[in-house]
Amino acid sequence: MAKRTSILSILDTESGEVREVARFDHLIEAPNWLRNENRLLYNDGGRIYTLDLESGEICLLDTGACTGCNNDHVLSPDGTMLAVSHGGMEEGRYFCRIHTLPIGGGTPRCVTPNSPSFLHGWSPDGEELSYCAFRQREGRLAVDIYIIPAAGGEERRLTDGGFNDGPEYSPNGNYIWFNSTRSGLMQIWRMRRDGSEQTQMTHTERNNWFAHPSPDGKKVVFLSYRKGDLKPEEHLPDLPVELWLMGPEGEDARPVLSLFGGQGSINVNSWAPDSCRLAFVRYELGEETEG
Repeated sequence: MAKRTSILSILDTESGEVREVARFDHLIEAPNWLRNENRLLYNDGGRIYTLDLESGEICLLDTGACTGCNNDHVLSPDGTMLAVSHGGMEEGRYFCRIHTLPIGGGTPRCVTPNSPSFLHGWSPDGEELSYCAFRQREGRLAVDIYIIPAAGGEERRLTDGGFNDGPEYSPNGNYIWFNSTRSGLMQIWRMRRDGSEQTQMTHTERNNWFAHPSPDGKKVVFLSYRKGDLKPEEHLPDLPVELWLMGPEGEDARPVLSLFGGQGSINVNSWAPDSCRLAFVRYELGEETEG
């Protein structure tokens, strides 16, 4: 297999400057910022780590039994809790469920007994989680946006039709951003928190994924694949992709950075608290190695 290098970087969206933060000789994914701290979270081999942007110190977070974390992890609005999607094999089948735990470590609590469930958002009031879930409905496997109380309870489906993924709350909590194939290609959509007013926000000839509104609500970044490089419902790694910015009403959508990446680059919200910088991962593939 090809030797992989992961380059954790920060984009200044005002100046366009890109700063390389750290290099890893293996796969890391999905950076996001700790609340009001100069540290990043990221996923590495099923575990969650932090990286101090000043000292470069890397620390492993204690996620208890959740050692199969993927690239869907978010912080609670007050920064005291972490929610993760933890997966593995169970009775010969893949499972993925959402758990919450204190940011300082502790015993994870399962929030979604149904599987597979892939976390993406935590509501600003702390009451609710949003996620993409694969469920059997009417004899078919449907992929839709669901919400569930953060303390656990009954899940509620918000979408119907197409492949729906990446739900994330707006900073004021009024909307949930998501992406859907219902109009053909994967495009960015937005809906009210109760699932009403589902509105397409991008109309490009590309496949667009993972819309992340900035903390101040003035910008939205998303990942964009070239049409034809993959199926609309796929978000694969190791492809030429672009980061796009647009306004909160879908205005002024434009590419701001080209990179080699895709899956793992910006799966979760990676905006800094200042709403000017965002973290991402790009990748380099080296010579083939044995194994």
